[in-house]
Amino acid sequence: MKTIFGFILLIGSYLETSAQSPLSLDSCRAMALSNNKELRISAEKISKAHYDQKAAFTHFLPKIAAMGTYMRTEKEISLLSEDQKNTIGHIGTAAQGSIQETFRQLIAANPAMGQLLEPLAPLIPGIGNALNGVGQGLVDALHTDTRNMYAGAITLTQPIFMGGKIVAYNKITRYAEKLAESQHATGMQELILSTDKAYWQVISLANKKKLAESFLQLVRQLDSDVEKMITEGVATKADGLSVKVKVNEAEMTLTQVENGLSLSKMVLCQLCGLPLDKDITLKDEDMEDLSMPDTGTTSNVATALAHREELRSLDLASKIYDQKVNIARAEFLPTVALTANYMVTNPSLVNGFERKFRGMWAVGAMLQIPIWNWGEGMYKVKAAKAEANIARYQLADVKEKVELQVTQANYKVNEAAKRLSMAGKNMEKAEENLRYAKLGFTEGIIPTSNVLEAQTAWLSAQSDKIDAQIDVKLAEVYLRKATGLLK
Repeated sequence: MKTIFGFILLIGSYLETSAQSPLSLDSCRAMALSNNKELRISAEKISKAHYDQKAAFTHFLPKIAAMGTYMRTEKEISLLSEDQKNTIGHIGTAAQGSIQETFRQLIAANPAMGQLLEPLAPLIPGIGNALNGVGQGLVDALHTDTRNMYAGAITLTQPIFMGGKIVAYNKITRYAEKLAESQHATGMQELILSTDKAYWQVISLANKKKLAESFLQLVRQLDSDVEKMITEGVATKADGLSVKVKVNEAEMTLTQVENGLSLSKMVLCQLCGLPLDKDITLKDEDMEDLSMPDTGTTSNVATALAHREELRSLDLASKIYDQKVNIARAEFLPTVALTANYMVTNPSLVNGFERKFRGMWAVGAMLQIPIWNWGEGMYKVKAAKAEANIARYQLADVKEKVELQVTQANYKVNEAAKRLSMAGKNMEKAEENLRYAKLGFTEGIIPTSNVLEAQTAWLSAQSDKIDAQIDVKLAEVYLRKATGLLK
């Protein structure tokens, strides 16, 4: 889609540079497509939907995240209370007193034993001091120094079952991308239709300008002839005044057509991205006859149902709402995920609060099961189903309207063709009537009023023929739009 759109931009730029040559309908379409801002916006929407789809697919894959932290605390974590630290730090002093008391009791009870143990008495203070050192060493060993803490972790999470939510999201994003493409195509068709209408409006007014100029020349010639006849006394001043009124009307008609043509060209220039005051010339301004259309209602209806972008968009929207039902249901189903991580800390948690970075890995699974939600899940699923039903009803309704629209467009094509055929026959009769009127006026057997009537009838017939030709073209355009084939 991007390649096609870029190619259209290049074509439009080229055509814009060569705008001095007459513009064809295809060149006007190309410039309109390349300069339309809404189409550029819809193209960006396609790009957004494409990347949204890619992002949704990543939910199937494991996610890896890293985390690091540092924390400074006022106080460190202590494994011992102050009383426990004091008791363990003075365990030797307590033991020394107990041993000395035991010696005194033994000596008092058994003097002979006391004489044997008395040489050991000087060693008791040393044992107490040694035990005090061991106790204080134990207290120091349990010092954590956790006022400066560092931690880091790498975590992997792999979804196993999310209730079908991930699958539904992926389908929704795929449908959304196709929907954006369909809406872009719809915008292109609408722009082409507007361009065609403006193009054929210019063609119509350009031909009517030529017709108005021809009619003005015709009535001016009649005015000149009547003035000569008045001079010769074979016509009255009333005849001359009637002709002059007709000349004034013809001049006013020409002015109106010229103004309408200028405005129509401005509209076409605006659609094509050209300056509004640019004087453009169209290739079909000198058209004479058009080929008659040949259509079939049944095949057109079948073609429309297969190619109309509006139907495709509604069908995709219906599929999106169906997936939203699955998402609403998934919110209240069990979910399972696999987790794995590696964590490091300083102080170390695995070697006595050592002031080094040490880590460990862990794996696990996470299961979440909704137990009770007072029917919230059921209500949300029913609401989503109602939205899906609305989308289906809208699709069915638009299909019926499309069938009617195609049938009406086909009838209008046939009516326009018949009108063009009748306009051609009326034109032949008007030309023949004008020829006889001129001949009779020259011979003096037909009054001026009859000539003016013949000229007016000729003008009306010519104008009807131009309108019929443009109606045929526009009817064919509307039929192609109704069948989804306007490209």
